[in-house]
Amino acid sequence: MKHKINVDYGLALEIIDQIKNDPMGAWFELPDSFPKVELEKIKVAADKINRDSDFLVCIGIGGSYLGARAVYEALNPEGKTKLLFAGNSLSSSELEKVIKELDGKDFSLNVISKSGTTLEPAVAFRILKAKLIEKYGVKEARKRIYVTTDPETGALREEAKRENYTSFTIPQGVGGRYSVLSSVGLFPLCVAGVDIEELMEGARRCKLEQTTPDQIKSSTLIDYAFTRFRLYKEKGCDVEVLASFEPSLLYFNEWWKQLFGESEGKNQQGIFPASVIYSTDLHSLGQYLQDGRRNIFETFLHFGEAKNSVVVPALEENLDGLKYLEGKALTKISNKALRATITAHEAGGIPVMELDFEDAEKPGLSERVLGYLMFFFETACALSSILHGVNPFDQPGVEEYKKEMFRLLGRR
Repeated sequence: MKHKINVDYGLALEIIDQIKNDPMGAWFELPDSFPKVELEKIKVAADKINRDSDFLVCIGIGGSYLGARAVYEALNPEGKTKLLFAGNSLSSSELEKVIKELDGKDFSLNVISKSGTTLEPAVAFRILKAKLIEKYGVKEARKRIYVTTDPETGALREEAKRENYTSFTIPQGVGGRYSVLSSVGLFPLCVAGVDIEELMEGARRCKLEQTTPDQIKSSTLIDYAFTRFRLYKEKGCDVEVLASFEPSLLYFNEWWKQLFGESEGKNQQGIFPASVIYSTDLHSLGQYLQDGRRNIFETFLHFGEAKNSVVVPALEENLDGLKYLEGKALTKISNKALRATITAHEAGGIPVMELDFEDAEKPGLSERVLGYLMFFFETACALSSILHGVNPFDQPGVEEYKKEMFRLLGRR
């Protein structure tokens, strides 16, 4: 990893222990301790949905849906049941698109909310539940509603008990943006055909290889967290741009931005998380990144060369001037573009970090790689936030707009 700065590994171990012992640090143990009973329950429910539903509508906002959507969009699994996402905005047209997609199809709902009263998912659930009852009747609709919520309290837990919905648990000590490796993410992903045990295996490998005392001095995770912190403190780099050449990582980027933005951005400080998908964004933001303000650093993700890459065909004519690329795999061309971008941006004064998540057994994106990647960034984010002197697990600023919104809507 380039731009590595001297790291205090003793401090890193202290912070990891602090994360483990924090009341909201239970997510750190999920790769090793996810309940087997819950896992089997997920598989049974997923099997039922695969038999009776063309779509599972995942109703949630922020961390309640971004992690699952990130994996789903990255892998594009070929499961029988497809996922749709609702309750992540107040857009009437977006919800209408989901309702239109469900027309004439069999569907089930998975509503994900710790409280059950968050405005966006609560509104969407009320509307889609009415559609479900209209299509199937009350008795059958109850069998098609799956709830992921607090284990004991909250409006959604009360409704699940009263209506006898199948329910899953958001563990105590697991906040939304750290919840993808709980039932919040695992249940819908299992329904979609993602191998969730491979996803968890990737997270387990990351935890073992990156956070244990005997591996700490070779930990890229620790190096990344300390390097980004010192680029901010010592070089004034207050914007981090996450970059990759994989368009399917668009929603992974959105998950990453919430994770770091909501965890670090407190007390009028923190690194602003931004993202790009190259080479597309080289034709839009490329000019700014090359010649704009030098308060930016870039973190490039690389996943090795996937097998079965598309190859540029040979033609008799050379009207497009691509003769020199004939017979070359698109993956190799993309990797050359990555190297060229890094070289140009470094020459232009942008500090660059490269993170390689290649799995020798499964080159490219896979469940195992994504599980590793998500645990990597969750832990690095918590560690980096503590280095900034802020609590990684609260979000007091989010409540401010809600107070004003509810006042304007007339809620007491």
